[in-house]
Amino acid sequence: MKLLLSLVLVLTAAAFAIAQDQALTTDPIEQLRLAPDQRQAIRRIVAETRTERQMTNRRVREANAALDQALDAEPTDENLIEQRINELATAQAAQLRMRIHTEMKIRRILRPEQLATLRRLRLQLRDVVAPQRMTNPRRPAQGLRPRR
Repeated sequence: MKLLLSLVLVLTAAAFAIAQDQALTTDPIEQLRLAPDQRQAIRRIVAETRTERQMTNRRVREANAALDQALDAEPTDENLIEQRINELATAQAAQLRMRIHTEMKIRRILRPEQLATLRRLRLQLRDVVAPQRMTNPRRPAQGLRPRR
């Protein structure tokens, strides 16, 4: 079910992480025990923000591609690279702002016990995902990025 991209990703990843730790999987959406009116309100928030979210995500992808092109250009133009870094940072900030504002709207719909469940799921996800990120052999060294 599409409730919110970030909520679903967090909850899906949490379910995956829990499943790795335990033999059985539990649906994180079910753990929240959303009432029908809550589900409807979340769907409405997702629908209202869909176009803006898509545009923001596209802007980040395009800024990232432009930065990659600037990095790969010969000769290297450091001023252009700085400009592309600033464009990417601006796009990422807009993306983060959008995600946080959407999450805040959704959190206003949740009851206190649901918020506690969401926090617990996020902590479980962090505890499982963070060590995996550190041991990922495909992860480039800190401060370095692979050339394309």
